[in-house]
Amino acid sequence: MITRRLGVSRRQLFETVERPALASLPLEDYEFAEWRLARVSTDYHVEFKTFFYSVPHSLIRQQVDLRATARIIEIFHRGKRIAVHQRRYGGPRHGTDPDHMPSSHRRYAEWTPDRFRRWAASVGPETEGLIVAILASRPHPEQGFRTCLGVLRLFRDVTRDRAEAVSARAVEIGGLNCKSIASLIANHKAARHSTEPTAIVDHANLRGPDYFH
Repeated sequence: MITRRLGVSRRQLFETVERPALASLPLEDYEFAEWRLARVSTDYHVEFKTFFYSVPHSLIRQQVDLRATARIIEIFHRGKRIAVHQRRYGGPRHGTDPDHMPSSHRRYAEWTPDRFRRWAASVGPETEGLIVAILASRPHPEQGFRTCLGVLRLFRDVTRDRAEAVSARAVEIGGLNCKSIASLIANHKAARHSTEPTAIVDHANLRGPDYFH
């Protein structure tokens, strides 16, 4: 049907004007996405619905844009995508890309919280409790790996009983770092020596046989 004003049919308009402007249909179905502003924390992770996703550590304290779909988490800085993670709904609360870690953290990438717990449990339950407390006290567990390694190395030079006593005391007072543990080990050693029985000294013999004359 020819329109009076334009002198062409609607079909002709579609073929000459609209069809050339049409784009191809997307290959994937539309997927709803949420956008949020986020601030990178000191552990180089951003939070989305109680789970944490890493970004390059150089962006600590920077503001980023976070795009979340049902499947993935994408993070952008100044319009450039800097990280992509599979979205988490359970399991470990942190999704960490080793490439995002500073070198001091990457050095301990082969370690895991469970590995430290097993090592500590081989010493005793109090030591295991100390390691769990150290890991829980950090915003991100990897930040506690160096301390755990240092503490367990300190315990190599003490008996199991002393390590257990020091661990219990450290948890009690919140001394969850190597400096505190080393101090507790030294104090425990000094206290043990002070309670040991002293030898009975024969002052007469020390002064010689002329003492009684």
